[in-house]
Amino acid sequence: MSAVAEIGLTPKEQANARAALRFLRAKCGTWSTLAKALHLGESTVGNVAGGHAAVTPTVVFRIAKFARVGIDDVLTGRFPAPGTCPHCGHRTEPS
Repeated sequence: MSAVAEIGLTPKEQANARAALRFLRAKCGTWSTLAKALHLGESTVGNVAGGHAAVTPTVVFRIAKFARVGIDDVLTGRFPAPGTCPHCGHRTEPS
């Protein structure tokens, strides 16, 4: 087993990465387009996003690189920012 495969993410970090995947899918239009942008298989992206496969550090790295944000932003849920519409990207300011 490789060292990368042994690195686990918390359930919260995995949920945040899945939210980022769903946001990016909405921005890209389809899972297929997003998978190509992330250089991953469409079934891999679909399984990870749907919770049928674990989020790996490689997936998080590719999400962050594609979105041009830090890895910590993906893992902590700062990307996409809370209150951001997954369809248009508009962000409502907190009251």
